[in-house]
Amino acid sequence: MQKIRVLVANRPRLMRDLVLATIGEQPDIEVVGETKDEAEITELVERLRPDYLIVALDEPEIRPGLCGFLLGRYPQMKILAVAPERNSSIFYWAFVDIRTKRVETSELGILNVLRSKAELVEI
Repeated sequence: MQKIRVLVANRPRLMRDLVLATIGEQPDIEVVGETKDEAEITELVERLRPDYLIVALDEPEIRPGLCGFLLGRYPQMKILAVAPERNSSIFYWAFVDIRTKRVETSELGILNVLRSKAELVEI
């Protein structure tokens, strides 16, 4: 069985310790890295390719700025933002929506697709 790979990037240390204590002994979960420095997160995600990133949630109503950037670059990864002092956690993931266009099989049809002028027709 392939383990779920998790990068823990929380501050303060107590919160990281809490998260690590929760997931550290799970046989199907592997903590592949840990950092308290937000500046290191992007490099660690690039190098370690975790399945999940656990980060601090500073404002419960505001998505952490790093989420949009990382999910745009690594859409297969999921992010769990945790704020235990507020008893709040939010789960973020990217969803790829595949669209379909019926294209006229002609030079004009091909050129229109390349120029994004083809009409949308659901198949």
